[in-house]
Amino acid sequence: MVLDNLGSSLKDALKKLANSSKIDKEVIDDVVKDIQRALIQADVNVKLVMKLSNQIKNRALTEAPPAGMNSKEHVLRIVYTELVNIVGKATPIKLEPQTIMMVGLQGSGKTTTTAKLARYFARKGLKPAVICADTYRPGAYDQLSQLCTKLGVTFYGERDNKDAVSIVRNGLKEIAKYDIKIVDTAGRHALETDLIQEMKDIYGLTDFDHKFLVLDAAIGQQASEQAKTFNEAIGITGVVITKLDGTAKGGGALSAVSDTNTSIAFIGVGETPEDLERFDPDGFISRLLGMGDLKALVEKANEVLTKDDVNLDRMMTGKFTLNDMYSQLEAINKMGPLKQIMSMLPLGGLGGNITDDMYKVTQDKLKGYKIIMDSMTGEEKEDPKLIGSSRISRISRGSGKTPDEVRELLKYHKMMQKAVKGMKGGPGKMNMQKLMKQMKF
Repeated sequence: MVLDNLGSSLKDALKKLANSSKIDKEVIDDVVKDIQRALIQADVNVKLVMKLSNQIKNRALTEAPPAGMNSKEHVLRIVYTELVNIVGKATPIKLEPQTIMMVGLQGSGKTTTTAKLARYFARKGLKPAVICADTYRPGAYDQLSQLCTKLGVTFYGERDNKDAVSIVRNGLKEIAKYDIKIVDTAGRHALETDLIQEMKDIYGLTDFDHKFLVLDAAIGQQASEQAKTFNEAIGITGVVITKLDGTAKGGGALSAVSDTNTSIAFIGVGETPEDLERFDPDGFISRLLGMGDLKALVEKANEVLTKDDVNLDRMMTGKFTLNDMYSQLEAINKMGPLKQIMSMLPLGGLGGNITDDMYKVTQDKLKGYKIIMDSMTGEEKEDPKLIGSSRISRISRGSGKTPDEVRELLKYHKMMQKAVKGMKGGPGKMNMQKLMKQMKF
């Protein structure tokens, strides 16, 4: 999960609010101080922090809760909406043919992000192609070429040509038939004049739909200066913040960008080609506070899962066999790291109590469960009630797992089966049906 430290600190502050017997000025002041401390430690701009603090205090002490909402829920909602305001709006991204220019300083992760962006559009059913216009950094051509080859994305470059403008001019003609055309420009160690001029010259070659500035999350509040300089040169339409999963200071880049005339388009949340997410302010803050992000979960599921992966119609009948659970575990693995998936679920604060070691144990257990199920007969997987002590011994020998581990799997299945039956008959039924409809199953 991105910004784990900030998320944990904010959740602790909100727990203090939730556990208070009454909401008064003293409680609100105390909670606001905790929020201030958390944001400043995450390198969020101090002026923005103070503005947010005053907004929370003023609204919490003067606004009456809407009908049907108690004072605690009202203050929680105020904190949530003010945090959303801090990170700003998202850059609108249309799923249609477009030409994109990537800019940024060296070391920001621009080339890797270019490949990830191509992969993002490919997953949406569009045909991307990439032009390498970085003629300064040694290895830039080979890096981007290899990334594109690995992802099955069309690549254009001219290894021995040092004229970036002519490369882009030739490349745009060569890849004219593709839906998404992405130009990866050179990055430098600082905002040199020749870098800015080269960007302007490339920008003048065609009518770019987007000019994305790539920023390393660790740069903190210096992002503001970069965003302003690039924006003045070519008119940035959106920012991509990379390495947001690997720094405690990402709040600086988030807040600095929102303090300029730009907006955030994507965030990098991992190292794999799939770890580039559309930025959604509401979903981002919701996930940060442990409330989940079902919209992002549904989008990810739609991209990688099919009806054959998870038979929700069958599950909604109340029948949930080991085969169904096996399919569920396969689907989870397809969707990405367990920690990312769990961060998208509304865990009621539970997410903040799960450490990295616990996620690793959970991931290992899931792998072990699959190995055990591979040693079962089809009949046993369809009807686990058949599995008695003698069958447990046989499955244990076949899988190389202990009998206790086999029993643990059966216990886990019963728990999951009970949860599914609860969805079928309880108040969660309509929510599950709505989710099924969203996922087009």
